[in-house]
Amino acid sequence: METTSRAVAQASAAEDGQPVHSARRTVDGYLSAPFPWYGLDEAFTGRRWLMQVGTAADGVVEHGSIGHGDEPSVRSEYTAQSGQETKERFAVAVTVAANPVRRSADGTGLLEATSVSSAAWLAGVGLLSFTWPGQMDHSLRDDWLEQQTETAWVLADDLDGPDWSTLSLPVDGVPTPFHYRESEFGWVLAGSTRAGVHVGAYGRGMSAYGLGFAVVKDITAYAS
Repeated sequence: METTSRAVAQASAAEDGQPVHSARRTVDGYLSAPFPWYGLDEAFTGRRWLMQVGTAADGVVEHGSIGHGDEPSVRSEYTAQSGQETKERFAVAVTVAANPVRRSADGTGLLEATSVSSAAWLAGVGLLSFTWPGQMDHSLRDDWLEQQTETAWVLADDLDGPDWSTLSLPVDGVPTPFHYRESEFGWVLAGSTRAGVHVGAYGRGMSAYGLGFAVVKDITAYAS
């Protein structure tokens, strides 16, 4: 699944002012996936864009993300120029293939099957990659991200715990239960679909309670 190093690299690029899309893979990775992609449904009329896909040891695409709204950047509590709180509004949908068997990188063993927890963890790490405490020293940020990534995994592994609530959102028009949590940095949710994939999402500035998800009909339309 996603690694801490990838999250650190993406966050560092955003912090240095590099556009997030510079790290995106082409639409080819999305087209080669053996599962359907999910994004926000037609009720969302704003901008949509591709982020990146993740692959297994054999190169098969296992998951990927689609962004909606503003392209997120590393967030401080207040912008340095104006002293105003940032107003980014975005939601990212993470689609994860439901794989009961995953091979290790060396091909000699098996990894844990993907699950709703996998989607919750990827969404949690995704949100962290665009988040920093406002006054943290630059030299401490990688350590902070590693610690928070581990915390995201612990939380994702306990979806029935007190840190999560439940809400029902439409998926392909069908009310579907999701695990949901909020933090000072944004929100994260995760659930499963009838199409055999798990869907995670994270965002900031957009309420999760008004969202709906649907299969993406033409992924090439998002490649801009």
